Amino acid sequence: MKETSSTNRRSECKGKGVFKHNLGAQSNLGAQTIATLGDRLAGENDGEPVHDFVLMKTAQTNKHTGEIDDGVVRDVFSLIETQKEVEDTRLSQLQTDLDATSTASTNLSRIRINEIVESSVPKKKGRLVGLGRRDRSISPSAPQPYVDPEGLMDQLKDKYDRIAALEQKMADQEAGWEATKKQNEQMMEMMKRMYSNEQFP
Repeated sequence: MKETSSTNRRSECKGKGVFKHNLGAQSNLGAQTIATLGDRLAGENDGEPVHDFVLMKTAQTNKHTGEIDDGVVRDVFSLIETQKEVEDTRLSQLQTDLDATSTASTNLSRIRINEIVESSVPKKKGRLVGLGRRDRSISPSAPQPYVDPEGLMDQLKDKYDRIAALEQKMADQEAGWEATKKQNEQMMEMMKRMYSNEQFP
């Protein structure tokens, strides 16, 4: 049994090296686990839970070197970073197209980032590589914060108004282009009549 456990600990993880974590021996009663790490980070963030990307980075970064030791986790981390950048860029571009003067946040929500992590991180025996099997500080069934319906409707109305204004602006531009095109065609016809001996395209 000891030999088997020793072999498993030394085994290569898909060619990325021996799996390493930086949370201490989790079997010890006082050891720092992912759950307690999440609680600590939330406390440092004014009580707001951090997303799994930050949790994963903090849990897997070697405190002495500042690097992620495990090769698989490094690859997963790089994949998540790329997906985040793509969605951040897309969200920022969408916000710019709607209203260049808007001050609305273009940051991805914690829920969306967690979804990216969940879909990117491989699972092994029910555990997420780099995150383990976590007990959420906040249960998915916990009551959601109260949202003022009137305030939400005002936000939706403002968004619809901005979309309508953008559509009207595009329609006005298209009408202007059509008018300019028609005017150019009329001028070309006039020049053809005035200079009938000349070749015009």
